[in-house]
Amino acid sequence: MSGSNLHDKMIDREKSFHGVKSVAGNRNGLHDSGESAACGRQDEKSADSGNGEKSDKMRLQVYLAHAGVASRRACEQFIADGRVTVNGVCITEPGSKVSAEDSVCVDGKPVYIEETKRYILLHKPAGYVCSLSDEKGRAVAADLLKEAYSERLYNVGRLDMYSAGLIIFTNDGQFAAEISHPSAEIEKEYIVETSLPVPPGLVEKFMHGVRVDGVFYKCVTAEQLGTRRVRVVLIEGKNREIRHVFEYFGAAIKRLTRMRIGSIENGGLQAGQFRELTPSEVSSLLRMAHRNKSGDSDGFGKNGSNNGSNRAASFIHTKSRSEK
Repeated sequence: MSGSNLHDKMIDREKSFHGVKSVAGNRNGLHDSGESAACGRQDEKSADSGNGEKSDKMRLQVYLAHAGVASRRACEQFIADGRVTVNGVCITEPGSKVSAEDSVCVDGKPVYIEETKRYILLHKPAGYVCSLSDEKGRAVAADLLKEAYSERLYNVGRLDMYSAGLIIFTNDGQFAAEISHPSAEIEKEYIVETSLPVPPGLVEKFMHGVRVDGVFYKCVTAEQLGTRRVRVVLIEGKNREIRHVFEYFGAAIKRLTRMRIGSIENGGLQAGQFRELTPSEVSSLLRMAHRNKSGDSDGFGKNGSNNGSNRAASFIHTKSRSEK
């Protein structure tokens, strides 16, 4: 499915959306952070074959992404690593195609294409890792969603273990690929609190660009909110960028919280709470990604941060760590 078709699909969903979405209802597929998904049946059709005839086959990595295994790019790596079988045969070529008659497996476990697509906004508490499982036995952010959702949800992007704040979980691989691609340039806004006063010049140098251990870091904007508090906006996906820059200037970070993803703001979510994104919010993120890729702009700012119409209207799930 192309990016524009996915966007049109989200607009259609928005038109049919009435009121608050509940976590109750049909649950298709699996959600087990300790296991990879596996054998299943295809229930979606691809557009057509090369000769113009209708075909029920799709590329294997597309099938896996639609099944909520991971993003399409990550699924390609799963295939290359020899973790995927079709009808009992190990497949290592991403271009291989599967049909409704095929049995698809990842690590020997079932994979199902899920009819219901989920887009969940979680306020990740500090101390949780963004991974489907952790070999060190650390708390996993995806586990905070397991009681409410049976689908196999995975995080779009990451927050390091010691950071808190907003992160999106989904079983829609195409959506994840669209908004996480570097060319999408989706803004992420953070509040940084330091143990000691922020060193003079840190904010200005971060905005102009600074090289740390051979890596160049540059934020979109930074604003000092107090002697020990800074607001930072990034579009880059470099690992632990804010922490590396602040440590370079000798500013120990006490607390780092992501407050916004594109036009999606916190909206009152407390640590450990989550809610479903509305269709308009999903469409908004896709529009930003497509607009940024094409270089277009509008009156509300590149990432729509001034557009209050996309504020959350859906149910906030209040299960926290203490209630688990």
